This record gives sequence, C-alpha cells and structure tokens, in this order.
Amino acid sequence: MSATTTAPIDPSDLVSQIEALEAKLAEAKASITARFIGQEQVVDLTLSALLCGGHALLIGLPGLGKTRLVETLSTVMGLDGSRIQFTPDLMPADILGSEVLETAKDGTRNFRFVPGPVFCQLLMADEINRASPRTQSALLQAMQEKRVTVAGEDRALGKPFHVLATQNPIEQEGTYPLPEAQLDRFLVQINVAYPDRDTERDILLSTTGVTETDAHAVFTGAELLAAQDLLRQMPVGESVVEMILDLVRAFRPDDPSASDRVRDTVAWGPGPRAAQALMMTVRARAMLGGRLAPSAEDVIAMAEPVLIHRMALNFAARARGDSLPDLIAETAARLSRSEAAA
Repeated sequence: MSATTTAPIDPSDLVSQIEALEAKLAEAKASITARFIGQEQVVDLTLSALLCGGHALLIGLPGLGKTRLVETLSTVMGLDGSRIQFTPDLMPADILGSEVLETAKDGTRNFRFVPGPVFCQLLMADEINRASPRTQSALLQAMQEKRVTVAGEDRALGKPFHVLATQNPIEQEGTYPLPEAQLDRFLVQINVAYPDRDTERDILLSTTGVTETDAHAVFTGAELLAAQDLLRQMPVGESVVEMILDLVRAFRPDDPSASDRVRDTVAWGPGPRAAQALMMTVRARAMLGGRLAPSAEDVIAMAEPVLIHRMALNFAARARGDSLPDLIAETAARLSRSEAAA
C-alpha cells in the first residue's frame, strides 16, 4: 500500500470532491448490486479494497457469484480484467509470461517477451489455493510492488492493479494453504455466504429469464486512481487513530494491552500492515456511507475483514473450538465500550 505523491487539497475543495466521489460510488454500487443481488456487504468490502488500492480474498462455496462479482466490477470500474483458473499444474510462467525465441525472415533470432494474464488492471485468481506454493509465490511481488521481474528485467503492471482471489472453504483436498506472507498482502478477507430465501428468489427471477441486467461503466482506470488519491486525504480523527492502534495491539499475545483471553487463544497477532489496512478501509467505508470522516463504528465494522487472515489461533484454542470472528467481535466491542466510557 505505497502512497502516491499528491498535492494536498484545500479543505473546502476536499469536501466538494469527496461529495462528488460519494455520488459516483453510489451509482457504481447500484450498477453492481443489480447483477450481484443481495450481498451488499460483500460489494461494499470489495469496493473498499479497490478504493484503497488493495487486494481482496473472497472465500465462499462455488455458485455464490464470486466470478460474476469480479466480472461486474471490471465493467463498472472501467478496468481491463483478466482471469486465471489456478490448478496444481499451473506454472509461474503461466501467470507472469515468458520469453520465446523467434526467427525472423532474414534468419536472425531474438527473444520476445509474451506477457501473461497478470498484465492487466483487475486480476481474478480463481481458487488460488489449488496451485503449488511455487506458483502462488509468482503473485507476491506483483501484489506488493505492482511489478514483476521476468528474465532479469522489471516490468510494470497495469495502473491501477488489483487482485481479487477466491477460495473454496470446504474442499481442501489437493490444495496448498496460502503462506502468512501472502495472506498479509490481501487488504481484506471477504466471506461470501449463502443468500437468504427472499434474495435467492430475486436471483432466480433475474437470472433465468430471457434477458439479464447489464452493468455499465461508471469509472475509468484514471478516475479510480484519482479516487484512491482523494481517499488518502480524507481526515481521520485522533480518537479513531487511537482506536485502530488499540485494536491491532490488543491481538498481540506479548503486548501489555492484550487480555488474558487473547494470550490464551492467539498464536500470533497482526503486524503494522493491519493498522495501515484499517486506516485506509475505515475511510473507504465512511465514503461509501456518504460521510466525510470515519468513526469508531467504522473501525468495529472493518475489524474482522482486516484482521481475521492476519492472526491465528493456538493449538489449545483450536482444540476448544474457539472462533476468531467471535474473539475479534468481543475485543472490538470491549474497546468501543472503553472509549465511550473515557
């Protein structure tokens, strides 16, 4: 999450620009939810990841619309999209590209680089945990540095560049769990659940007829980059900053502020990148909600998607059947009560 160099905006202009962006985001969200029905929280979290310039890991069973969501986002946000179906026999060159030896008409031979699907603006990595660790690692540099090194040469990726990866939480046979270093590069983890009955009825009626609702472009790549710069200039109150720090540090078992429950439950906690992710995503949530600054409520709402893949339960906690979502919710609520009392 490297920052771009942008001149500060005058406060009065900043308000008007944020309000204009909020209206544009509302139009984008309406276009997405017309095709990805009934999953407003998933849409908000995915849009938040794009607004922050980050990547998202979507976890859900097959058939819940994850691919449809990414395809719709590509259209609405005006991004050049690409898709990779991860399989055990996938090689790094299948993602990054490779050099091929070509013979010209005059008999001379030269190497030509053939770019892989990673050279896009929005990459869907479908079932990312089905590929081997060697192939998974091909995305590490791309996700962090927005460039790749092939045949000793650095090659820039698209601007903006985002990875939306999917995982099946049930079928784990023949899969390779993502290492912690790669999980940490995902800004948020988004759980895609079953729709409720009314939503499923709407899905049936809208997708099994003669016509379907089409998405339309609302942003361009350049406009999304401008929105990411504007987001970084949204003010964050001191109380929100302190709550972010309190929350992240509360999940580190060796930190003095950690509760006895955390010390007994958590094997390792989130690092500074988690605090950076919270600082960005609370702004995005406020902007999507039509507000000019984030609040403590935004910190609580973003705690689970930002933290859950950046920490792990110890063996004893897993044996007891403890739950990370429950622990995160409990700790966030406790800190919120402490702040309100202060």
